[in-house]
Amino acid sequence: MSINITMPALSPTMEEGTLAKWLVKEGDTVSSGDIIAEIETDKATMEVESVDEGIIAKILVAEGTEGVKVNAVIAVLAEEGEDASSIKAPTPSTPPAKAGASSNEDKKPAAQPAPAAKPQAAPAPKPQTFASTPVSGDRIKASPLAKRIAGLKGIDLSALKGSGPRGRIIKRDVENAPPGKVDASAARSGAPAPDGLILPQILDHRVYAPDSYELKPLDGVRKVVAKRLTTSFMQVPHFPLTIDLELDHLLASRVAINAAAPEGVKVSVNDLLIKACAMALMDEPDCNASYTDKGIAYHKHAHVSVAVAIDGGLITPVIFNAEDKGLADISEEMKDLAARARERRLKPQEYSGGTFSISNLGMFGIRNFASIINQPEGMILSVGAGEKRPVVNAKGDLAVATIMSVTLTCDHRVIGGAEGAKWLQAFKRYVETPEAMLL
Repeated sequence: MSINITMPALSPTMEEGTLAKWLVKEGDTVSSGDIIAEIETDKATMEVESVDEGIIAKILVAEGTEGVKVNAVIAVLAEEGEDASSIKAPTPSTPPAKAGASSNEDKKPAAQPAPAAKPQAAPAPKPQTFASTPVSGDRIKASPLAKRIAGLKGIDLSALKGSGPRGRIIKRDVENAPPGKVDASAARSGAPAPDGLILPQILDHRVYAPDSYELKPLDGVRKVVAKRLTTSFMQVPHFPLTIDLELDHLLASRVAINAAAPEGVKVSVNDLLIKACAMALMDEPDCNASYTDKGIAYHKHAHVSVAVAIDGGLITPVIFNAEDKGLADISEEMKDLAARARERRLKPQEYSGGTFSISNLGMFGIRNFASIINQPEGMILSVGAGEKRPVVNAKGDLAVATIMSVTLTCDHRVIGGAEGAKWLQAFKRYVETPEAMLL
């Protein structure tokens, strides 16, 4: 009996993916554990192994196909002794985009065309039955929405007939306008629409000339980042808390640590900040929390997600149990995770399960910013650049110190202003007195 090879769910949040590359072809014999394909998920490109052994009888989804749903059949495997040429492709999986279609519809292709022909003649444009659009002086009677759409499409309203009350042009009339009524130059000019309506300059094929820009399709990472961050920003009630930290003591400690570290180990400022975040989460356990529909989940360990920029988006590999790890371990682990993240070779378990996020743009000279919460985590810390600033010291004298601004964005469903402020005070203590991380 033939065996269906389906699109695997390679991460907890994966709903669809791109079949990036087939590493086998029809007629090849595979064994259990053999790598047969590369799948691009929302975060990485991963290799897929064969679970069974047999002969690749049919490849149903071509490499490079996007939007392949999880559990859709992508290939068929013939078992030993089975005639591969006699195997038929299962209809529900071809193409993947129609996986939800009814099987009854596939069995009756010839019964449907006749009824479908009638609706095409029915929607004869009703505007034809009305008289020409009334014009009062130089004013054309049209709804504001119709004017806006006409301006975006470059349609001459004076050439249309209205189907609204007393021949008024409405949205339907503009949308059904014949192609010959469109003035492409007007659409690209951004000129005021009728009655002085100013058109927005938006990137749209109806506004800009087709040869004036290059359109690149969204890859899986861009799609998922756009979807999740939009959801987080719109649905999570969030607020920012900003504080300034003195870095001079931490920078001096880093120099001493690296001087005493084994050869090949170099601790960065970001490594020290990851450790400080983890220690502060242990000091303020109410902040190491996530919102769920059933209640608030208080985490027992600090799993720190670190934002890493990759081509086409970002990914957040996780330093698990960061509170228990030394700086050398955090440094080595972070270097390995960041390198494999940029190659899109991380495993799902390496970028899932964080309880807190940190995003550092200080290396780009960014002084202050606020990040969007990485759900389901309750907080994210945005780290700015350390820079020399004038300060008033403990004696009341004016001095110069290295100051870094950080902003903590909190999910207000989980963390209140007081809790967030307490966490920042704990974090400040570890940054300004790094010896405290040894206690």
